[in-house]
Amino acid sequence: MKTVGRMKFARFLVVASVAVPMVSASGVLAAAAGETGPCASRLLFRSGFEGDIRLVPSTDGDMAYIVGVDRETGFSWPLEILGSSGSGLHYIQDDGRRAVGSDIRTVIGHDGRPTRALYSYENYAHDATQNPYEILDISEGRKDLYVRFWIRLDGESLSQKDTWRTFFEWKTRGYAKGRGFRLISFVYTDEEGRPYWHWQGDRDPEHPIWEIDNFDVPVPRDEWFVTEFFWHWSQGADGRALWKVNGQVIGDHFGPTTRYSQPIDFIMLAQIYGDGNPKHQWIDDIEIRDGWPVPDLAAEGGSRCPADR
Repeated sequence: MKTVGRMKFARFLVVASVAVPMVSASGVLAAAAGETGPCASRLLFRSGFEGDIRLVPSTDGDMAYIVGVDRETGFSWPLEILGSSGSGLHYIQDDGRRAVGSDIRTVIGHDGRPTRALYSYENYAHDATQNPYEILDISEGRKDLYVRFWIRLDGESLSQKDTWRTFFEWKTRGYAKGRGFRLISFVYTDEEGRPYWHWQGDRDPEHPIWEIDNFDVPVPRDEWFVTEFFWHWSQGADGRALWKVNGQVIGDHFGPTTRYSQPIDFIMLAQIYGDGNPKHQWIDDIEIRDGWPVPDLAAEGGSRCPADR
């Protein structure tokens, strides 16, 4: 939770921490990656918005759906992982689409070549203005998940003083009534306009259960970086919430990742929300698995599955 004007005395601070429609090629892609053994993770989704990927507005105007088949991966939009349905871009307090919005555009990607990516912008805040891609009505919300994507944040908003923004979060059932849990990533800026990372689990926005600030890993401005999230859903001490940027750990929390054993209700992927406007971002090459990728297990500290540690 960001507190305006608070002083930071540690370089790495932990507060109160406890010790889509059809997937058309998952079998082929997993086999090609050589994913075998007890810790093998299954590829659930992968897309870089290439091919006939497009936005289709809903009839009520509150949502827009990403649809089509990615010609490079064979996976289809919209996302339907974990038994979800009705997933799409949610326009919240958008002031008639003037305050916030998203589109699929061509840009120079993280490899230096033109690519199609999800572009999102927030011109100003109109109450709780935001435009996340929501993975909705999850029916299998007690499972592990790994999410990876490339993102580019604008530098101008990250140079403003004392601001916050988020681009990824999820909530369990019961959160709106005070009986749930939220996992959320933040980028804060301090009173000098210097950005830093913040990783948080909370019972509501004003009451974090645990927090991790990271001042050591630089926040890229106007540069592509890869971000990774992994969690092991649990009511007990074996729970885990891990966040990495460019392969470096931002925060790694061990302990409960829910409250009252509530399952995950929805995931806000590609979220754009916060103050410090105007701001924008690009997101590309989304990958989702049911566990940490096998090639990275050794780097994670051994041969055991990440959820077992």
